[in-house]
Amino acid sequence: MNRTVNMISNRLSLRKPQRDSLEILAEIAELIPIKKGGEPNGSLDKIKQRYPSVAGFDERDFPSLCFALATGVGKTRLMGAFVAYLHIAKGVRHFFVLAPNLTIYNKLIADFQPGHPKYVLQGIAEFVTEPPEIITGDNYETGRGVRKYDLFGETGVHINIFNISKINSEVRGGKSPRIKRLQEYIGQSYFEYLAGLDDLVMLQDESHRYRASAGVRAINELQPVLGLELTATPQVEQSGGAKPFGNVIYSYPLSRAMDDGFVKEPVVATRANFKRDSYTDEELERLKLEDGIQVHERAKVDLEVFAREQGQRIVKPFVLVVAQDTTHANRIEELIKRDDFFEGRYKDRVITVHSNQSGEEKDEVVERLLAVEDPKEPTEIVIHVNMLKEGWDVTNLYTIVPLRAAKSETLVEQSIGRGLRLPYGRRTGVKSIDRLTIVAHDRFQEILDDARNPNSRIHGLIRGGVTIEPTTERLEVYIARSGADLALVPDPPPADSDETPAPVQQAIAFPTEADQVVAQATLDVIRRVATGTPLKTAEALKSGADLKKPEVLAQIVEQVQQMVAPNQQSLEGMGNQEQVAATVQKAVELWVSKSMDIPRIVLMPVEGTEFGYNDFDLDVAGHNFAPVSQEILLAYLRTDEQERLNADKAFHKEKRLEDYIVRKLIEFDDISYDDQADLLYKLAGQMVAHIRSLHSDEETVLTVVRYHERKLAELIHAQMQSHVWTKEPGFDVKVSQGVTTLRENNYTRPAGEDPVDFRAPVEEKYFIRSMLFGGFRRCLYQVQKFDSDPERRFAMILESDKGVEKWFKPAKGQFQIFYRHAHADHPYEPDFAVETATEKLLCEPKRATEMNDEVVRAKARAAVQWCKHASEHAKTYGGKPWSYLLIPHDAIDAAATLEGLKGQFTQGS
Repeated sequence: MNRTVNMISNRLSLRKPQRDSLEILAEIAELIPIKKGGEPNGSLDKIKQRYPSVAGFDERDFPSLCFALATGVGKTRLMGAFVAYLHIAKGVRHFFVLAPNLTIYNKLIADFQPGHPKYVLQGIAEFVTEPPEIITGDNYETGRGVRKYDLFGETGVHINIFNISKINSEVRGGKSPRIKRLQEYIGQSYFEYLAGLDDLVMLQDESHRYRASAGVRAINELQPVLGLELTATPQVEQSGGAKPFGNVIYSYPLSRAMDDGFVKEPVVATRANFKRDSYTDEELERLKLEDGIQVHERAKVDLEVFAREQGQRIVKPFVLVVAQDTTHANRIEELIKRDDFFEGRYKDRVITVHSNQSGEEKDEVVERLLAVEDPKEPTEIVIHVNMLKEGWDVTNLYTIVPLRAAKSETLVEQSIGRGLRLPYGRRTGVKSIDRLTIVAHDRFQEILDDARNPNSRIHGLIRGGVTIEPTTERLEVYIARSGADLALVPDPPPADSDETPAPVQQAIAFPTEADQVVAQATLDVIRRVATGTPLKTAEALKSGADLKKPEVLAQIVEQVQQMVAPNQQSLEGMGNQEQVAATVQKAVELWVSKSMDIPRIVLMPVEGTEFGYNDFDLDVAGHNFAPVSQEILLAYLRTDEQERLNADKAFHKEKRLEDYIVRKLIEFDDISYDDQADLLYKLAGQMVAHIRSLHSDEETVLTVVRYHERKLAELIHAQMQSHVWTKEPGFDVKVSQGVTTLRENNYTRPAGEDPVDFRAPVEEKYFIRSMLFGGFRRCLYQVQKFDSDPERRFAMILESDKGVEKWFKPAKGQFQIFYRHAHADHPYEPDFAVETATEKLLCEPKRATEMNDEVVRAKARAAVQWCKHASEHAKTYGGKPWSYLLIPHDAIDAAATLEGLKGQFTQGS
C-alpha cells in the first residue's frame, strides 16, 4: 500500500471513489515521468497497457486523464488530494486550475483558502506551516505568482486558479488573452513564465463545459507535464449527439454513488389518480406548487427531529421552483406571497433570481441565495428561470418543482445535478431526508418509463453505470435540392470523395468552367424572378414555361451577361454574347423540364363563420367517475419503491356544483356564454344529477365534480359537437403571377450514410421517418423521406406508372394552403404533388381509419378549393388542371395504378 496515499486519504477523510482515484494517480506517477520533455505517445502506450479504457489524450500534446465522478461524491476535495499527493510524493509545486464559470471560479478560490469551512487541504501537515500561494485571474498581475520564487528562493506550492469563460471572452476574434501580455516585472508574459516551469500540472474542473473552447486551446499551449480532468459528464455535446471522452481512466457513475449511499435518492411525485386533462395550466401549476410545499414541510420537520435526536446541526431545507421566464417567475412569486397560499406563511420566505434584477434588489437576492444553507436565513423557496449554474453546490435542496416545459430526461438530469448532495455527507436512514423529490405530475409516467427503459439516459444514470466507449458515429444535415437546381448547379462531391459531381447531364450540358458560371448566373436570375423581382416584359409570367418565351429569355440573357461580364476575359471558353445566350437558353430549358409549375395561390378560410348548438339531452350512460385521492404519490426512480403522503388541500368552492363545469365549458373557443347559457346549465345539471346517482354523500359528489371538472366539461363539449349548426365558411384566395421554385428539403442522417433504395421493403423494426431514400427516376428530388410505409409504396406506384412524368414530396411552405380547425387557421402541406401528361394531382395517403377524421376532412376541403382555383388559373395560359386525391392506406398495393386510385379517391369531383 502507498503510505502517502494512505496518509492523505485518512487526513482528508476520502470516500472510496476518491481514494480509488488517488491510488490511480499514484500509479500513473510511477508509470510515466512527471516532468517536461516526455514523449506523449510513449506515455499513452504505458497507460493503455494498465488502463485499456484510455483511448488517447483527446488531442492534447501532453498526458491528460479524466476522472469521471458522479455529482455529490466530492470532486473538489479530490482535487485537493491530487495537489497534496503530487507535492508530497513527487515534489510538484506549480498547479494551474481551470474553472468553467465565475461561480465555480469563486468557489474554488474559497475552497483552497485556509480557514474556509470546506478547505480542501485541511489536516495535511505540509500545508499547515506554509499554506499554498493562491494566484487568481484577478491578482496574477501583481506578481504574487513569481516574485517570491525568483527573489527569495521560495519553495512553497503555487496554485493558479483561472476562469476559462473570461479567457474565452478575451480570445474572441483571434486576440491573445491578457495572461499572454508582457509583464514588466518579469520581462515576459505570465503565460510564458508558466509555460517555462518544468513541473506545471493542470487541473480542469467540470471539464465537459469547455473542452473545445478557444480559451482552452490557448491554455493548452502551456504544455503542462500532466493534465487531470474532473467531471460528472465525460462527454462533449455536439450537433450529432454526445461524444464520450476518450481519456477516461476512472469512472464512478451516479448509479454506484446511489448504491453506496453517497447521494440522495431521486424521487418523482404526483397526485394519486392524477389526470392531466382534469386541470387547466394554471390549476396544475398551483397544484404542483402546493404539493411541493407539503413535501417540503414533511422534510423540514423530519430534518429537525433527526438533528435534535442525533445531536447534529439543524438543516433547513428549501424548494427550487423552475419558471419559464422572468415574467412567469414574478407571477409565481406573487402567488406564493398571497394570503390564501398556505395562509401567507411563505410571503417572506421566497426569493426570485433572474437576470433582470439590478442594484440593491440584485445584491439582496444574491446575498440571500448564497446564505440559503444557513438555518437563520429565512428563505425556503427559490424561484429561478433555470436550474441555476454548476458550482452552486448546496446540500439542503430537497424539493424541485419544474414549471417549464422539458423532456423527461432533461428534467431529471438537471434536477439531479442540482440537488443530490447530502447535508450530513451520508444517508441517515430516514427516507424523507435521504431523498430529492421532483414534483412532476404531468411527467410522472414518462419519467418512470424512462427510468425503467434500459436504453434511456435516466436509466443509465440511476440504475446502471454509464459505460464510456468512444464512438465515431455522428449525425449531419443533408440538404436535398431540387433536380431543377441540381441540373444547373450540382452539389460538390464530399471533401473525402473522388466521385464526379452529379447529375451526369450537367457535365454534358455545361462541359466548361465558363458554361458552369453562366448556368449558375442563370439559376440566380430565375430565383430572383421567383421571389418577386420583375422582368421588363409587357406581360407578367404565369408559368415556368413562360421563361422560354423569346422576350422573357432575352431579359434573362441580358441580366446574366451583366453578371458574368467581369469573368469574360479571365475564364477560358466564356465566348461572345451569342455563346452566352445559347448557354442561358439551354440552362432555362433544362430547368423548366426538371421543375413543376405550381401556381402562386394563397388560400385562407374567411373569418366570421356562423354557428350554434341545437337543444338536446346529455347521454350519461357508461360514465362513472371515482373520487380523487387526496394523497401525493412518491416513486423512487432507482428502486421502483412507492410511498404516499396525505395532501388534503381544497380549491376555491363555487356556490353551485354546475358552476364548476360551466366555467370550464366557457373556456372552449366555440362556446359563447351569452348565447348558450341556458343549454350549458341544463347539460351541467344533468351531469351533476348523474354523479349524485352514483354517490350518496354530497362531499364525495363535490370532490368528484371539483377534480373532474375539466373532463366533465370535455364530455359535454364532445356531445355538443353532434348538435352544432353552422354555415360553412368560404375561402379568401389570392392568385399571384410568377414562377415558383422548388424549396430545399433539410434532412438529418448518420454522417456519410447513403440513401436506401426506395424499392427495398422496410422491416417493421426500423423507424421509417428517420430513413433517407433514393433511386428515383421521375422524382424531382434525388432523395426523399417518407412518414409511413404506405407513402413509400405510393412512390413505387408513381415510379412504375408510365403516365407519370414527375412527382415530389413538397417541402414545408411549398404550398400556401390553410384550413380551419378549432376556430384557428393551420397550414397544410399535401404529401405528394404529381404531374402526368394531362393533369396535376395533390395526393394524400392516409390511414383508412382516419379518412373521416375532422382534421383530415378540413384539409381535404381546403385542398379541393386550392385545386379549383389552380385549375382556373391554368386555363389562362393553357396549363394542366389540378385535382386532389385522399387515398386510404390499404388501397395502396402492388396492383394499384394511379389511374385506378384517381377514379376511386378524387375529392370534390
